[in-house]
Parts: sequence; structure tokens; C-alpha cells
Amino acid sequence: MTMAQSNMKDPKALTGRTVLLWLLGFFGVIFAANAVFIYLALGSFPGVVVESSYEAGQAYNEEIAAARAQETLNWQVTSDFARAGGDAGKLVVTALDADGAPIYGIELEALLRNPVSDADDVTVDFRADGGGRYVGEVAHVAPGNWTLVLQIRRDGKRVFKSENRVFLKK
Repeated sequence: MTMAQSNMKDPKALTGRTVLLWLLGFFGVIFAANAVFIYLALGSFPGVVVESSYEAGQAYNEEIAAARAQETLNWQVTSDFARAGGDAGKLVVTALDADGAPIYGIELEALLRNPVSDADDVTVDFRADGGGRYVGEVAHVAPGNWTLVLQIRRDGKRVFKSENRVFLKK
């Protein structure tokens, strides 16, 4: 018996060219996906926390001294946020001294800082409501996690600062 030889190629044969094309296609898709993710990441958060790290480092000792002075005051400062319908709300801050007496003659500054985007930060202006209570109206603040930065000034000098993570419900 003799075998007949055929010059026909197997259509399913794996050649070097096929392997190369599959390999280039695979890594091309991976690189394209990575490029899209890098573009989106840098567009949503550029990575800049402070404009000048040097100046922030120089102010660090002043922050430590201010924190120690704040601790000696032993003030009791609380805050509460209540929805007033929709995305509006009311931020109520109560400030009492070490003896539990209301604190008068102070100026409050509050910032609801969005942890994702600085563009969504909300500044709150307060009015005295009596008895150490200060009320600030907020026209629009979305539900979710926020950082409440509260500063109290007396005679133009900051005497109290707190930063607390808060969760605002709908």
C-alpha cells in the first residue's frame, strides 16, 4: 500500500503569523483599556491636594499650637443636620464652654466638603439663634458622605477647628 501525499494545507493549522496577530491584538486591547482608565482617572482627580506642599509644611507647627490651645478651652461643640425638603437643609451648631454655658461673640464658618470633587463643596453661613445655637441654611447638598469643616473665630482669630466625616441622608 502506498500513501498518497497531498499538497493541501490544513485550514486550522496554527502558524507563527496567527500567533503574532493574536498576541498583538490581545495586548493592544489591554493598552487601549489602560489608556482610557488613566485618562478618566486624571480627569476626575488630578492628584493635587494642596497647591504648595512647602507652605503647608511650614504651617504645620502653627496648626499644632492652635490644636493645643483649642484643647485647653475644653469647649463642647456639636452639630446636627436636618433636611428641610429636597436637597435643602439646616445645619445647627451648639457651642458651650467648659462649664456648659453658651458661648457668645463668636463667628462660625462651616464648609461641607465633598470627598470626591471640590466643585461640590458647600459653604454655610450662620446666624445666632440664642443659647449658644447657631443656624445655617443650606440650599443644595446631595445625600452621601461629606466632611464637615467647622471653624470658630473670636476677635478675628481662629480658636476652634474640627473636621468630621458626616453622612447626610436623603
